[in-house]
Amino acid sequence: MRALAIHLDQISAAINRIALWGAVLAVLAMLGAAGWQVIARYLLEAPPIWTEELARRAMVWAGMLGASCAFRANADPTLFPNMRNIAGCTGALLSLIRATGVILFATPVIWYSIFDARMNPARGFLGRSLNRQAEMLDVPMIWFTSAVPLAFVIIVLHMIAGTLMRLTNPVKTPLSDPISPTKV
Repeated sequence: MRALAIHLDQISAAINRIALWGAVLAVLAMLGAAGWQVIARYLLEAPPIWTEELARRAMVWAGMLGASCAFRANADPTLFPNMRNIAGCTGALLSLIRATGVILFATPVIWYSIFDARMNPARGFLGRSLNRQAEMLDVPMIWFTSAVPLAFVIIVLHMIAGTLMRLTNPVKTPLSDPISPTKV
């Protein structure tokens, strides 16, 4: 079981690195689009119509991918941050309670991203986005809306890896580096 936990944690760390790069690139795209809009508006007096929408869509990707990275790094907002420092059976129980909370929050988001209330994938969040175009960008909306379920799937993966690492490790370990995989 420990080997599975380590392997899943390494996968989680690798996906976290990819998500972190994605978040950084999205922030850079957002800053580039907003910067170009300012330059074009005030210096060239000809603002392009696509910059505001690109900046908004990049902000969504940056926020969602950044949230998944924050979750992996244990930098997400929490009511009881010292809970992670409790070892033993109490720490394991608290870890399972946290996992339950993540599942209860993430499952409906992922589910309704794929299906609607009648189990119709064409009417789910992604299905509705598939046939819509962005207003100013000639890109299907699914390229932007897929950030939400993708980030929640990554968060669930991080939660499973973190919970398994916590449950299979008999002693308290320091928080792992959010960028590099856990060394064991």
